[in-house]
Amino acid sequence: MEQSSFYSSDYITPSLATANIRYAIREVTVRARQLEREGRDILYLNIGDPNAYDFDLVEEAKKAAIWALEHGKSGYASSEGLPEALEAIERDAHHRQHIRNIVGTFTGNGASECIDLALTALVNPGDNVLLPSPTYPLYVSILMRLGVEARYYRLDETRDWQPDFEQMESLIDAKTRAIVVINPNNPTGAIYSEACLRTIIDIAKRHNLLILNDEIYERLIIDDEYKHISLASLDDDVCVITFNGLSKAYLGPGIRMGWGVISGPDARLKDYLDTIYRMARARLCASHTFQWAIRPCLEGGQHHLPGMLEKLRRRRDVFMKKVEETPGLSCVCTRGTYYAFVRVDGVKDDAKWCRDLLESKGVVVVPGSGFEYRDPNAGYFRIVFLPKEQILSDAFERIAEFMRETSSH
Repeated sequence: MEQSSFYSSDYITPSLATANIRYAIREVTVRARQLEREGRDILYLNIGDPNAYDFDLVEEAKKAAIWALEHGKSGYASSEGLPEALEAIERDAHHRQHIRNIVGTFTGNGASECIDLALTALVNPGDNVLLPSPTYPLYVSILMRLGVEARYYRLDETRDWQPDFEQMESLIDAKTRAIVVINPNNPTGAIYSEACLRTIIDIAKRHNLLILNDEIYERLIIDDEYKHISLASLDDDVCVITFNGLSKAYLGPGIRMGWGVISGPDARLKDYLDTIYRMARARLCASHTFQWAIRPCLEGGQHHLPGMLEKLRRRRDVFMKKVEETPGLSCVCTRGTYYAFVRVDGVKDDAKWCRDLLESKGVVVVPGSGFEYRDPNAGYFRIVFLPKEQILSDAFERIAEFMRETSSH
Protein backbone atom coordinates (compact mmCIF):
# COMPACT_ATOMS: atom_id res chain seq x y z
CA MET A 1 0.00 0.00 0.00
CA GLU A 2 1.33 3.39 -0.93
CA GLN A 3 1.83 5.66 2.06
CA SER A 4 0.37 9.18 2.12
CA SER A 5 2.87 11.91 1.26
CA PHE A 6 2.08 13.50 4.60
CA TYR A 7 3.78 10.53 6.30
CA SER A 8 6.64 10.06 3.81
CA SER A 9 9.15 12.14 5.77
CA ASP A 10 11.90 10.55 7.82
CA TYR A 11 10.71 12.71 10.73
CA ILE A 12 7.86 12.13 13.16
CA THR A 13 5.25 14.54 11.85
CA PRO A 14 2.75 16.36 14.09
CA SER A 15 -0.98 16.17 13.46
CA LEU A 16 -2.55 18.47 10.90
CA ALA A 17 -5.12 19.56 13.51
CA THR A 18 -2.39 21.23 15.55
CA ALA A 19 -0.75 23.16 12.71
CA ASN A 20 -2.32 26.55 13.49
CA ILE A 21 -2.71 26.28 17.26
CA ARG A 22 -1.25 29.30 19.01
CA TYR A 23 -1.63 30.88 22.44
CA ALA A 24 -0.53 34.47 22.02
CA ILE A 25 -0.67 35.32 25.73
CA ARG A 26 2.21 32.96 26.53
CA GLU A 27 4.01 32.94 23.20
CA VAL A 28 5.03 36.59 23.58
CA THR A 29 7.09 35.58 26.62
CA VAL A 30 9.47 33.34 24.66
CA ARG A 31 11.50 36.26 23.29
CA ALA A 32 11.03 38.20 26.53
CA ARG A 33 12.72 35.43 28.54
CA GLN A 34 15.60 35.39 26.07
CA LEU A 35 16.09 39.14 26.49
CA GLU A 36 15.86 38.78 30.26
CA ARG A 37 18.62 36.16 30.23
CA GLU A 38 20.72 38.65 28.28
CA GLY A 39 20.37 41.13 31.12
CA ARG A 40 17.49 43.28 29.82
CA ASP A 41 14.97 44.73 32.27
CA ILE A 42 11.60 43.33 31.18
CA LEU A 43 8.19 44.49 32.39
CA TYR A 44 5.57 41.75 32.02
CA LEU A 45 2.04 43.02 31.41
CA ASN A 46 0.77 40.00 29.51
CA ILE A 47 -0.46 37.15 31.74
CA GLY A 48 -3.41 37.34 34.13
CA ASP A 49 -1.61 35.62 37.00
CA PRO A 50 -2.13 37.57 40.24
CA ASN A 51 0.51 35.46 42.00
CA ALA A 52 3.19 36.81 39.67
CA TYR A 53 2.62 40.20 41.31
CA ASP A 54 1.73 41.10 44.93
CA PHE A 55 -1.32 38.83 45.35
CA ASP A 56 -1.49 35.42 47.03
CA LEU A 57 -3.77 32.39 47.19
CA VAL A 58 -6.51 32.86 49.81
CA GLU A 59 -5.87 31.29 53.22
CA GLU A 60 -8.98 29.09 53.01
CA ALA A 61 -7.53 27.28 50.00
CA LYS A 62 -4.11 26.87 51.60
CA LYS A 63 -5.53 25.46 54.82
CA ALA A 64 -7.89 23.13 52.97
CA ALA A 65 -5.09 21.73 50.79
CA ILE A 66 -2.83 21.17 53.80
CA TRP A 67 -5.67 19.43 55.64
CA ALA A 68 -6.41 17.26 52.60
CA LEU A 69 -2.78 16.16 52.26
CA GLU A 70 -2.48 15.42 55.98
CA HIS A 71 -5.65 13.31 55.87
CA GLY A 72 -4.73 11.18 52.86
CA LYS A 73 -6.85 13.01 50.28
CA SER A 74 -4.35 12.53 47.48
CA GLY A 75 -5.74 9.46 45.74
CA TYR A 76 -8.24 9.45 42.89
CA ALA A 77 -11.46 11.39 43.42
CA SER A 78 -14.82 10.83 41.77
CA SER A 79 -14.53 11.62 38.07
CA GLU A 80 -17.40 14.13 38.11
CA GLY A 81 -16.02 15.76 41.23
CA LEU A 82 -15.77 15.44 44.99
CA PRO A 83 -19.36 15.28 46.34
CA GLU A 84 -18.68 17.98 48.98
CA ALA A 85 -17.28 20.26 46.27
CA LEU A 86 -20.16 19.67 43.85
CA GLU A 87 -22.71 20.38 46.58
CA ALA A 88 -20.97 23.65 47.48
CA ILE A 89 -20.80 24.71 43.82
CA GLU A 90 -24.50 24.05 43.29
CA ARG A 91 -25.49 25.83 46.52
CA ASP A 92 -23.48 28.88 45.47
CA ALA A 93 -24.90 28.79 41.94
CA HIS A 94 -28.46 28.47 43.24
CA HIS A 95 -28.49 30.84 46.21
CA ARG A 96 -26.01 33.54 45.14
CA GLN A 97 -26.18 33.50 41.34
CA HIS A 98 -29.87 32.47 41.26
CA ILE A 99 -29.37 29.66 38.75
CA ARG A 100 -32.42 27.52 39.41
CA ASN A 101 -32.72 24.69 36.90
CA ILE A 102 -29.39 22.91 37.58
CA VAL A 103 -29.18 19.44 36.03
CA GLY A 104 -25.52 18.60 36.65
CA THR A 105 -22.12 19.86 37.76
CA PHE A 106 -18.56 18.70 37.13
CA THR A 107 -15.06 19.75 38.14
CA GLY A 108 -11.91 20.02 36.05
CA ASN A 109 -8.24 20.89 36.18
CA GLY A 110 -9.05 24.55 35.77
CA ALA A 111 -12.06 26.00 33.99
CA SER A 112 -10.02 25.40 30.81
CA GLU A 113 -10.40 21.63 31.08
CA CYS A 114 -14.13 22.02 31.76
CA ILE A 115 -14.48 24.10 28.60
CA ASP A 116 -12.53 21.48 26.65
CA LEU A 117 -14.78 18.69 27.95
CA ALA A 118 -17.92 20.68 27.16
CA LEU A 119 -16.91 21.46 23.58
CA THR A 120 -15.55 17.99 22.83
CA ALA A 121 -18.79 16.43 24.05
CA LEU A 122 -20.84 18.76 21.84
CA VAL A 123 -19.37 19.19 18.37
CA ASN A 124 -18.45 17.19 15.29
CA PRO A 125 -15.95 18.08 12.54
CA GLY A 126 -17.60 20.57 10.18
CA ASP A 127 -19.78 22.15 12.88
CA ASN A 128 -19.33 25.77 13.94
CA VAL A 129 -19.43 27.67 17.24
CA LEU A 130 -19.93 31.42 17.71
CA LEU A 131 -17.15 33.20 19.59
CA PRO A 132 -16.86 36.87 20.52
CA SER A 133 -14.26 38.98 18.75
CA PRO A 134 -12.05 39.79 20.57
CA THR A 135 -12.07 36.38 22.24
CA TYR A 136 -10.06 34.31 24.70
CA PRO A 137 -7.61 32.18 22.64
CA LEU A 138 -8.35 28.90 24.46
CA TYR A 139 -11.65 28.51 22.61
CA VAL A 140 -9.99 28.95 19.23
CA SER A 141 -7.34 26.33 19.99
CA ILE A 142 -9.88 23.75 21.13
CA LEU A 143 -12.08 24.25 18.07
CA MET A 144 -9.09 23.96 15.72
CA ARG A 145 -8.14 20.66 17.32
CA LEU A 146 -11.71 19.39 16.95
CA GLY A 147 -12.01 20.41 13.28
CA VAL A 148 -14.75 22.91 14.10
CA GLU A 149 -15.13 26.37 12.56
CA ALA A 150 -14.98 29.41 14.84
CA ARG A 151 -17.37 32.12 13.69
CA TYR A 152 -16.78 35.50 15.30
CA TYR A 153 -19.51 37.87 16.39
CA ARG A 154 -18.10 41.35 16.80
CA LEU A 155 -18.01 43.25 20.06
CA ASP A 156 -18.63 46.95 19.45
CA GLU A 157 -15.99 49.23 20.94
CA THR A 158 -18.25 52.27 20.49
CA ARG A 159 -20.86 50.65 22.77
CA ASP A 160 -18.50 49.60 25.57
CA TRP A 161 -17.69 46.32 23.80
CA GLN A 162 -21.27 45.01 23.80
CA PRO A 163 -22.13 42.38 21.13
CA ASP A 164 -23.50 43.19 17.70
CA PHE A 165 -26.63 41.03 17.87
CA GLU A 166 -27.72 41.39 14.26
CA GLN A 167 -24.31 40.24 13.06
CA MET A 168 -24.28 37.45 15.66
CA GLU A 169 -27.54 35.99 14.42
CA SER A 170 -26.46 36.31 10.77
CA LEU A 171 -23.64 33.83 11.46
CA ILE A 172 -25.96 31.01 12.51
CA ASP A 173 -26.77 28.12 10.18
CA ALA A 174 -27.71 24.44 10.44
CA LYS A 175 -24.18 23.54 11.60
CA THR A 176 -24.03 26.04 14.48
CA ARG A 177 -23.99 24.30 17.87
CA ALA A 178 -23.26 26.92 20.52
CA ILE A 179 -22.65 30.56 21.44
CA VAL A 180 -19.73 31.39 23.72
CA VAL A 181 -20.29 34.29 26.12
CA ILE A 182 -17.45 35.65 28.28
CA ASN A 183 -18.84 37.94 30.99
CA PRO A 184 -17.05 39.86 32.44
CA ASN A 185 -15.11 39.83 29.23
CA ASN A 186 -11.50 38.88 28.70
CA PRO A 187 -9.79 40.82 27.08
CA THR A 188 -11.96 43.97 27.14
CA GLY A 189 -13.10 44.07 30.78
CA ALA A 190 -16.69 44.76 29.66
CA ILE A 191 -19.70 43.73 31.74
CA TYR A 192 -22.87 42.79 29.86
CA SER A 193 -26.21 44.32 30.75
CA GLU A 194 -29.32 42.29 31.52
CA ALA A 195 -30.85 43.40 28.21
CA CYS A 196 -27.76 42.16 26.37
CA LEU A 197 -27.88 38.77 28.10
CA ARG A 198 -31.61 38.37 27.43
CA THR A 199 -31.04 39.07 23.73
CA ILE A 200 -28.37 36.36 23.57
CA ILE A 201 -30.76 33.97 25.32
CA ASP A 202 -33.51 34.76 22.80
CA ILE A 203 -31.14 34.06 19.90
CA ALA A 204 -29.99 30.78 21.45
CA LYS A 205 -33.56 29.62 22.05
CA ARG A 206 -34.70 30.50 18.53
CA HIS A 207 -31.92 28.38 17.05
CA ASN A 208 -31.76 25.61 19.68
CA LEU A 209 -28.18 26.46 20.67
CA LEU A 210 -26.24 25.75 23.83
CA ILE A 211 -24.68 28.77 25.57
CA LEU A 212 -21.17 28.28 26.93
CA ASN A 213 -21.14 30.94 29.62
CA ASP A 214 -17.68 31.83 30.96
CA GLU A 215 -18.03 33.71 34.27
CA ILE A 216 -14.59 33.13 35.78
CA TYR A 217 -14.26 36.89 36.57
CA GLU A 218 -17.76 37.42 37.94
CA ARG A 219 -16.59 38.44 41.44
CA LEU A 220 -14.06 40.93 40.07
CA ILE A 221 -16.36 43.90 39.39
CA ILE A 222 -14.19 46.97 39.93
CA ASP A 223 -16.80 49.74 39.99
CA ASP A 224 -19.62 49.62 42.56
CA GLU A 225 -22.22 51.00 40.14
CA TYR A 226 -21.84 47.93 37.91
CA LYS A 227 -23.36 44.56 38.73
CA HIS A 228 -22.73 41.12 37.31
CA ILE A 229 -25.80 39.10 36.35
CA SER A 230 -25.44 35.40 35.70
CA LEU A 231 -26.90 34.65 32.28
CA ALA A 232 -28.30 31.29 33.42
CA SER A 233 -30.36 33.01 36.12
CA LEU A 234 -32.50 34.84 33.57
CA ASP A 235 -34.30 31.92 31.90
CA ASP A 236 -34.93 28.34 33.06
CA ASP A 237 -35.68 27.14 29.53
CA VAL A 238 -32.32 27.84 27.88
CA CYS A 239 -29.46 25.32 27.86
CA VAL A 240 -26.36 26.78 29.53
CA ILE A 241 -23.05 25.64 30.95
CA THR A 242 -21.66 28.23 33.37
CA PHE A 243 -17.90 28.00 33.95
CA ASN A 244 -16.10 29.25 37.02
CA GLY A 245 -13.21 28.34 39.31
CA LEU A 246 -10.68 29.30 41.97
CA SER A 247 -8.05 30.84 39.69
CA LYS A 248 -9.10 34.49 39.55
CA ALA A 249 -11.22 35.70 42.48
CA TYR A 250 -9.52 33.28 44.87
CA LEU A 251 -6.05 33.96 43.47
CA GLY A 252 -5.14 30.36 42.70
CA PRO A 253 -4.45 30.03 38.95
CA GLY A 254 -1.78 27.40 39.52
CA ILE A 255 -3.93 25.06 41.62
CA ARG A 256 -6.00 24.37 38.46
CA MET A 257 -9.45 24.03 39.96
CA GLY A 258 -12.53 24.86 37.90
CA TRP A 259 -16.06 23.67 37.28
CA GLY A 260 -19.05 23.74 34.98
CA VAL A 261 -22.70 24.06 36.06
CA ILE A 262 -25.19 22.72 33.51
CA SER A 263 -28.67 24.23 33.64
CA GLY A 264 -31.81 24.14 31.56
CA PRO A 265 -34.48 21.61 30.56
CA ASP A 266 -33.38 18.22 31.91
CA ALA A 267 -34.77 16.19 29.01
CA ARG A 268 -32.84 18.20 26.42
CA LEU A 269 -29.56 17.97 28.30
CA LYS A 270 -29.54 14.37 29.58
CA ASP A 271 -27.55 12.72 26.77
CA TYR A 272 -25.11 15.62 26.61
CA LEU A 273 -24.53 15.57 30.37
CA ASP A 274 -23.99 11.80 30.28
CA THR A 275 -21.38 12.29 27.56
CA ILE A 276 -19.48 14.88 29.62
CA TYR A 277 -19.49 12.47 32.57
CA ARG A 278 -18.21 9.61 30.38
CA MET A 279 -15.39 11.82 29.14
CA ALA A 280 -14.61 12.88 32.71
CA ARG A 281 -14.29 9.22 33.68
CA ALA A 282 -11.93 8.60 30.76
CA ARG A 283 -9.53 11.25 32.08
CA LEU A 284 -9.88 9.93 35.67
CA CYS A 285 -10.40 13.07 37.81
CA ALA A 286 -9.49 16.64 38.63
CA SER A 287 -6.99 17.29 41.43
CA HIS A 288 -8.40 15.54 44.50
CA THR A 289 -6.41 17.61 47.01
CA PHE A 290 -7.51 21.02 45.76
CA GLN A 291 -11.15 20.04 45.33
CA TRP A 292 -11.26 20.24 49.12
CA ALA A 293 -10.59 23.99 48.76
CA ILE A 294 -13.80 24.64 46.82
CA ARG A 295 -16.26 24.55 49.70
CA PRO A 296 -14.27 26.74 52.16
CA CYS A 297 -13.58 29.27 49.40
CA LEU A 298 -17.18 29.54 48.24
CA GLU A 299 -18.63 29.55 51.74
CA GLY A 300 -16.07 31.65 53.59
CA GLY A 301 -13.28 32.92 51.37
CA GLN A 302 -14.61 36.38 50.46
CA HIS A 303 -12.91 38.54 53.10
CA HIS A 304 -10.02 39.43 50.77
CA LEU A 305 -12.22 40.72 47.96
CA PRO A 306 -12.85 44.33 49.11
CA GLY A 307 -9.12 44.97 49.51
CA MET A 308 -8.30 43.22 46.26
CA LEU A 309 -10.91 45.21 44.33
CA GLU A 310 -9.72 48.49 45.84
CA LYS A 311 -6.15 47.67 44.79
CA LEU A 312 -7.32 46.82 41.26
CA ARG A 313 -9.38 50.03 41.12
CA ARG A 314 -6.34 52.15 41.99
CA ARG A 315 -4.19 50.39 39.42
CA ARG A 316 -6.89 50.60 36.76
CA ASP A 317 -7.16 54.33 37.38
CA VAL A 318 -3.37 54.81 37.10
CA PHE A 319 -3.38 52.85 33.85
CA MET A 320 -6.32 54.80 32.39
CA LYS A 321 -4.68 58.12 33.25
CA LYS A 322 -1.50 57.03 31.48
CA VAL A 323 -3.48 55.99 28.40
CA GLU A 324 -5.24 59.36 28.30
CA GLU A 325 -1.88 61.13 28.53
CA THR A 326 -0.32 59.16 25.66
CA PRO A 327 -1.12 60.47 22.16
CA GLY A 328 -2.33 57.72 19.83
CA LEU A 329 -3.70 55.48 22.59
CA SER A 330 -7.29 55.09 23.75
CA CYS A 331 -9.18 52.54 25.81
CA VAL A 332 -12.75 51.83 26.90
CA CYS A 333 -12.61 51.85 30.69
CA THR A 334 -12.44 48.37 32.21
CA ARG A 335 -15.31 47.63 34.63
CA GLY A 336 -14.47 44.03 35.53
CA THR A 337 -11.48 41.62 35.35
CA TYR A 338 -7.92 43.01 35.50
CA TYR A 339 -7.43 43.44 31.75
CA ALA A 340 -7.70 46.32 29.33
CA PHE A 341 -7.84 46.30 25.53
CA VAL A 342 -5.95 49.32 24.25
CA ARG A 343 -6.32 50.88 20.80
CA VAL A 344 -3.22 52.17 18.97
CA ASP A 345 -4.21 54.46 16.11
CA GLY A 346 -2.60 53.99 12.73
CA VAL A 347 -1.06 50.57 13.39
CA LYS A 348 -1.67 47.96 10.68
CA ASP A 349 0.27 45.04 12.20
CA ASP A 350 -0.20 44.95 15.97
CA ALA A 351 1.80 41.72 16.35
CA LYS A 352 4.85 43.46 14.85
CA TRP A 353 4.16 46.60 16.92
CA CYS A 354 4.18 44.52 20.12
CA ARG A 355 7.37 42.70 19.09
CA ASP A 356 9.08 46.00 18.34
CA LEU A 357 7.93 47.42 21.68
CA LEU A 358 9.46 44.43 23.46
CA GLU A 359 12.74 44.65 21.58
CA SER A 360 13.03 48.41 21.99
CA LYS A 361 11.66 49.04 25.49
CA GLY A 362 11.31 45.67 27.21
CA VAL A 363 7.53 45.89 27.74
CA VAL A 364 5.51 42.70 27.20
CA VAL A 365 1.91 43.10 26.02
CA VAL A 366 -0.27 40.83 23.87
CA PRO A 367 -1.35 41.91 20.35
CA GLY A 368 -5.06 42.28 19.74
CA SER A 369 -4.81 39.95 16.74
CA GLY A 370 -3.94 37.19 19.23
CA PHE A 371 -7.54 37.57 20.44
CA GLU A 372 -8.92 37.32 16.90
CA TYR A 373 -9.63 41.05 16.63
CA ARG A 374 -8.49 43.18 13.72
CA ASP A 375 -9.30 46.72 12.65
CA PRO A 376 -8.04 48.28 9.38
CA ASN A 377 -7.49 51.64 11.10
CA ALA A 378 -5.78 50.61 14.32
CA GLY A 379 -3.91 47.96 16.21
CA TYR A 380 -4.74 46.76 19.71
CA PHE A 381 -2.98 45.23 22.65
CA ARG A 382 -4.15 43.67 25.89
CA ILE A 383 -2.44 44.49 29.15
CA VAL A 384 -2.98 43.34 32.72
CA PHE A 385 -3.03 46.04 35.38
CA LEU A 386 -2.11 43.66 38.20
CA PRO A 387 1.41 45.14 38.71
CA LYS A 388 2.04 47.83 41.30
CA GLU A 389 1.30 51.42 40.31
CA GLN A 390 4.96 52.32 39.86
CA ILE A 391 5.52 49.42 37.44
CA LEU A 392 2.48 50.47 35.42
CA SER A 393 3.75 54.05 35.31
CA ASP A 394 7.21 52.90 34.22
CA ALA A 395 5.72 50.67 31.53
CA PHE A 396 3.67 53.50 30.06
CA GLU A 397 6.60 55.88 30.10
CA ARG A 398 8.44 53.33 27.97
CA ILE A 399 5.40 52.89 25.70
CA ALA A 400 5.05 56.67 25.26
CA GLU A 401 8.75 56.96 24.43
CA PHE A 402 8.43 54.10 21.92
CA MET A 403 5.50 55.81 20.25
CA ARG A 404 7.33 59.13 20.01
CA GLU A 405 10.32 57.42 18.42
CA THR A 406 8.30 55.36 15.93
CA SER A 407 5.98 58.23 14.95
CA SER A 408 8.98 60.32 13.92
CA HIS A 409 10.15 57.69 11.39
